[in-house]
Amino acid sequence: MKAVAYYRCLPIADEQSLMNVELPAPVPGERDLLVEVRAVSVNPVDTKVRASRQPKGGEPVVLGWDAAGVVRAVGAGVTLFRPGDRVWYAGTIGRPGTNSELHAVDERIVGRMPDTLEFAAAAALPLTSITAWELLFDRLGVPQGGGHGDALLVVGAAGGVGSILVQLARKLTGITVIGTASRPETRAWLQELGAHHVIDHRQPLADGLRAAGVPEVRYIASLTHTGQHYPQLVEAVAPQGRIGVIDDPEAFDVRLLKGKSVSLHWESMFTRSVYGTADQIRQHELLDRVAQLVDDGTLRSTASEHFGTISAANLKRAHALLESGKARGKIVLEGF
Repeated sequence: MKAVAYYRCLPIADEQSLMNVELPAPVPGERDLLVEVRAVSVNPVDTKVRASRQPKGGEPVVLGWDAAGVVRAVGAGVTLFRPGDRVWYAGTIGRPGTNSELHAVDERIVGRMPDTLEFAAAAALPLTSITAWELLFDRLGVPQGGGHGDALLVVGAAGGVGSILVQLARKLTGITVIGTASRPETRAWLQELGAHHVIDHRQPLADGLRAAGVPEVRYIASLTHTGQHYPQLVEAVAPQGRIGVIDDPEAFDVRLLKGKSVSLHWESMFTRSVYGTADQIRQHELLDRVAQLVDDGTLRSTASEHFGTISAANLKRAHALLESGKARGKIVLEGF
C-alpha cells in the first residue's frame, strides 16, 4: 500500500524529511477495523513526533492521526461497525499513523462519520473535537447547558483545537467565550465561529479582558505558548478558577496558583488509548455525538485549507505551515 513516512528526524525543508513509500497492508486485530483512508488532516503532534521520535531498527515511521474513510474489514471481536461503514477517528499515538492507504484502528475510539460531510471536511475534526471536548467538559468541568455568568478565555483560539472549542463552548454552554488571535484573518475567523470577544495575545491579556468588560475569567484553556503567557494567566484567572493546558511548556511555578486556590488540568486525547483505560469507549461515544451535532447544524467543520492528495510533498507543505505558527483552522488532504 502507498504511505508517507520518514526514516530520520530531519527539518521539514530536508528532501527526506517525509517520503513516499510502499508498505505491507496492516492486519486488523481482535477489536480492530481495517479502514480505507480517504482523507486526513495534519496536527501539531505530527510535527512534534517527526522532530523527536527516532525510527527503530531502520523501520519507517508513518505519521498522521486524523482520518476519515470506509471500513474494509473487521476483527473477530468487532461489534460496533461492519464493512462499508463511513467512519472518522483520531487513532492513537502508540500505533502507525493514518498517512497510508489502509489503517488498523481499535473500534472503541472510532465514530460514525457525519452524513452531511464529505471525507476531507470530516477529517478535520476528530482529534481536535476529542481534545476540545475532554478539555472543556472533563478537565475544566464546564457543565453542558450551564456556565451562565462565567467566562472562558481560550488562548490561541484560531488553531485546530481552538476552532472547535469555541464552537462547543458557545453552542453547548451559557458561558461567555473570549478567544485570542493576533491577525485580522484569525480574528474574523473566531468571530465567525461564535466567540463573544476576541483579544490580541500579543498585548497584555489583562488589558484585553478589561476592554471586553470581563476583568477576570473562571476558566482558561491555554492551547499554545503557555509558558510565555503563564504569569498573565495567573493574573487573569478568578479565585478558585481552573486552567487547562494542552501544549508542552517548559517548567513553570505552580505555587503561583496557591493564593487564588486555582487548579491546573492537563489534557491529552491519547491518554485513554495509550493506557487502555476502561472508559476509552467514551471517545467512540463522543465522536458519534459530534457527528450528530454536525448533522443538525450545531457545529461546522474547521477545515480551512485543502492541500491536495496525501503525498510527501503536500504533507511537507502542511508541516511547514503548522511550524510557522500561522495556520488557521485545519489543513486537510484527500486521496492518494
